[in-house]
Amino acid sequence: MDKRLGIRIFWLCLGLLCVGLALLGAVLPLLPTTPFALLAAYAFAQSSPRLSRWIENHRLFGPLIHNWRRHGAISRRAKIAAMIVIAATPLISIALGWPIWIVGVQLVVLGIVSIFILTRPDVPREH
Repeated sequence: MDKRLGIRIFWLCLGLLCVGLALLGAVLPLLPTTPFALLAAYAFAQSSPRLSRWIENHRLFGPLIHNWRRHGAISRRAKIAAMIVIAATPLISIALGWPIWIVGVQLVVLGIVSIFILTRPDVPREH
């Protein structure tokens, strides 16, 4: 197999996996949508012009991708949803009786993710 074809297949498979995870994230409260949609868009840009156009024009994923590419921004609505999920995750873990070290790791990782999300600009208003 040609090396370039193998790399293209890798990116295509990663993009498809990420679309699946993004779709799950749209309906499952503890799985994010935006990072998977952004990664899928990047992977499709590396592997399939047709799928790249599809995800960029998708009703759910398109605006997330365009806001990130144009402004490096995350919408206020997406930030609020992310913060709710981030706050709920360790609480659910505690309620389920998970070991305290797992909750500690979650708090560290989710704290870093929160800082990243909250320091991204909001999407500018269109005039």
